[in-house]
Amino acid sequence: MSDSYREQHKLRLAYMPWLYPRLKPRHRAWAEPWQKKVQEELERLETVRFGGHCFVAPQARLFAEPGRDIRVGDHSHIAADTVLHGPIRLGAHVSINHHATLEGGAAGIEIGDHSRIAAYATLYAFNHGREAGGLIREQPVTSRGIRIGRDVWLGARCGIVDGVTVGDHAVVAMGAVVTRDVPPWSVVAGNPARPIGRRPGAPPEEGGER
Repeated sequence: MSDSYREQHKLRLAYMPWLYPRLKPRHRAWAEPWQKKVQEELERLETVRFGGHCFVAPQARLFAEPGRDIRVGDHSHIAADTVLHGPIRLGAHVSINHHATLEGGAAGIEIGDHSRIAAYATLYAFNHGREAGGLIREQPVTSRGIRIGRDVWLGARCGIVDGVTVGDHAVVAMGAVVTRDVPPWSVVAGNPARPIGRRPGAPPEEGGER
């Protein structure tokens, strides 16, 4: 394999990291040492810890000061041009696609196993005060945290505001702005996001018809 081809392949993986586990053995021979070096350097520079078999694009930006650490679970992937600022906890088999932004505030962001965060999604676990008597830049900042459950799909360009919990197995549509909790198995869309249904084959809602 030529050097130029290998560099292009690295770029492809950076923007489509779901391809990493599918690499053929001849590609894995160079990709695994490459990823080991990238992750070890991030762990040296920031309070970041990766589990086994992870992928992180060199173009991703992870910032984790002491007390605002980032933990990445086994088999999780972080694509290029993402910005992650701790505290953040990613479960196992979590995928963060390109240009997503996760800001942990003080209370943090938690994402459960097998969840998918699509491109350009934004999660901000903090908020500014808005009182008229002071400048916005001088308002107090609050943080309640964001909790994303297991097996959740956050669509492209959706936004999740501070204090929200998205229940297990839920789906947030492309471009939705989530300002309140999302029940498990729900599908929400719009700005502000509202329930528009449930995932096909989802179990009955608690308290509903059996």
